[in-house]
Amino acid sequence: MARILVAEDDAPVRAFVCRALMIDGHSVTEAEDGAEALAILEREKGGFDLLLTDIRMPLMDGIALALAAAPQFPALVILLMTGYADQRERAHGLEALVHDVVTKPFSLADIRAKVAEALAAGPTRPPGG
Repeated sequence: MARILVAEDDAPVRAFVCRALMIDGHSVTEAEDGAEALAILEREKGGFDLLLTDIRMPLMDGIALALAAAPQFPALVILLMTGYADQRERAHGLEALVHDVVTKPFSLADIRAKVAEALAAGPTRPPGG
């Protein structure tokens, strides 16, 4: 199964998402914000298959995280989450970096399906590109 990094500042949402992904046998690492997630990615040399990140977070939001992580780790699939329409609009134009934006609230089945779809599709950026 996949190795997934989840960046979400809302602890109950983070726990729900992590539990959903572990049901499918994924190895899940948690981060409370984008800055922590980027530090984990750098420490692990991008050793994750998927980055699932909330857009709206303190310190470093999910879009800034995606913009920082994508060039360093081109094989990393990036999936954004948001409950805010204006944040979804901010993600528009990042199609070259981000697989999709998942709208909150979502069900256990929804997030599991979106993650499976993103992993099956693979990276949106060619390695080295």
